[in-house]
Amino acid sequence: GAAMLRSLGALLCLWALRPPAGTGVAARGLDVASYRERVRAMFYHAYEHYLESAFPYDELRPLTCDGQDTWGSFSLTLIDALDTLLILGNVSEFQRVVNVLQEGVDFDIDVNASVFETNIRVVGGLLSAHLLSRKAGVEVEAGWPCSGPLLRMAEEAARKLLPAFQTPTGMPYGTVNLLHGVNPGETPVTCTAGIGTFIVEFATLSHLTGDPVFEDVARKALKALWKNRSDIGLVGNHIDVITAKWVAQDAGIGAGVDSYFEYLVKGAILLQDKELMSMFLEYNKAIKNYTKFDDWYLWVQMYKGTVSMPVFQSLEAYWPGLQSLIGDVDNAMRTFLNYYTVWKQFGGLPEFYNIPQGYTVDKREGYPLRPELIESAMYLYRATRDPTLLELGRDAVESIEKISKVDCGFATIKDLRDHRLDNRMESFFLAETVKYLYLLFDPDNFIHNDGSVFDVVVTPFGECVLNAGGYIFNTEAHPIDPAALHCCRKRKEEQWEVEDLMQEFYSRKKTKKFTLTRAPDHGERESAKAPEDASSEKAGEKRNSKKSSHSLLSCPSQSFNSKLAVLGQVFLDNT
Repeated sequence: GAAMLRSLGALLCLWALRPPAGTGVAARGLDVASYRERVRAMFYHAYEHYLESAFPYDELRPLTCDGQDTWGSFSLTLIDALDTLLILGNVSEFQRVVNVLQEGVDFDIDVNASVFETNIRVVGGLLSAHLLSRKAGVEVEAGWPCSGPLLRMAEEAARKLLPAFQTPTGMPYGTVNLLHGVNPGETPVTCTAGIGTFIVEFATLSHLTGDPVFEDVARKALKALWKNRSDIGLVGNHIDVITAKWVAQDAGIGAGVDSYFEYLVKGAILLQDKELMSMFLEYNKAIKNYTKFDDWYLWVQMYKGTVSMPVFQSLEAYWPGLQSLIGDVDNAMRTFLNYYTVWKQFGGLPEFYNIPQGYTVDKREGYPLRPELIESAMYLYRATRDPTLLELGRDAVESIEKISKVDCGFATIKDLRDHRLDNRMESFFLAETVKYLYLLFDPDNFIHNDGSVFDVVVTPFGECVLNAGGYIFNTEAHPIDPAALHCCRKRKEEQWEVEDLMQEFYSRKKTKKFTLTRAPDHGERESAKAPEDASSEKAGEKRNSKKSSHSLLSCPSQSFNSKLAVLGQVFLDNT
């Protein structure tokens, strides 16, 4: 009897030590480094063929090995791929492309451009590259990051979009002519995402340039959508920007709405803005109440909440990543696993998937190499380290290579059932899909920095901390360094306000500039020192604070009202 109990105990012990569900031999043996190198090779196969066959057009046509303009005429793939080059570690090509763009891209052109796409791809891509250019070894101007050629280009592109916002509601038109503004006779119907996806780029622009107009129009548009939500708390798909009447009344988390919700969360984090976060949390309740069934999300009528389409769209796969950003990891994982079963069924995510029937929807069987499921896997892997997420990355690399790789790049999959291809490679393949795959397989990338390493940069407005991590990706996967928003404050009263705060903190003589010394080893309080004490420290010197009891910039998570970052300096409340 005792022997039997012992062997039972040993079995139970073995059971307790088993790997968690979903690992399996494949994932445990998954060679992360070799997949990372395969992703790198994917990038260059596509990028080099774009340069060879398609530049200066917007996009590569991989089946005919030529190029086409799609969203404007500004070498879009080059702008979209720029920050991916740096994430892969290619500084020399980054520097070359920066020069090419400065010389070759012109926004004074007679082209009708999507306001939404130009913002997320062009303005977002240029802002991100501007903020990363010093890290990439570009010789930056004295006033950087508050000035620079890429910032001027981003501002010029954004100014071309401003006429679209001149409507009675503040909600923008969907299309603008880059030379003439809004065309007479332009349709006033815009999708929700096309109204609510500006705050990340436009607030960054306002903070860097000192011109508040960009952030102001973005906020006004966000608030107009909020004001026009239905009584049950939902927004529809398309709205008339003149009359504020909903034209398409389907409510859901996918196409036409998606990045509005994403930007409420990311805008809240970037700007430490309680109002944006509370808007999202209200929407989140309504979405759970009316659209969520068994960890799937359906489309419902925005006023009644009745189901209008029991469909999963591939664009919705960003949602688990967004849930992980607000800390709702368990729900995120369950929904992710639903979406992953669809991927496994087809070797990709069809644009539409009928949930009750478990199959594709007519005319929506394609997969244009979208990033959303991989993006969610990247976020969730940072949160959980669950190896199932690496398995999705592995499956994505194998699928994309097997089905869509052609001699001249990677082609959109027209139909996942028979693997027919389309003659298009969207710029988001290099901006997002490849980037998120690489970051999933590269745990030590500078993008994942936890604040233990950072740069201190001297600007005309004082010192500021940069490259400390916490990057916010725009919806085209262009990373924005949130600390940069505190480098270029030009309003004098803010300077005084900060100085009063500092006096309260340290009851010391008022001075113009403060820097933070390394966190002391014995838990005593950090000291502020006047600039003359800091003169020996070279501008932009790297500091590594791993020795300290906790790193300077990996702050404990804070509620939105405890703002401890002042003018880019981070103060820890460990008194």
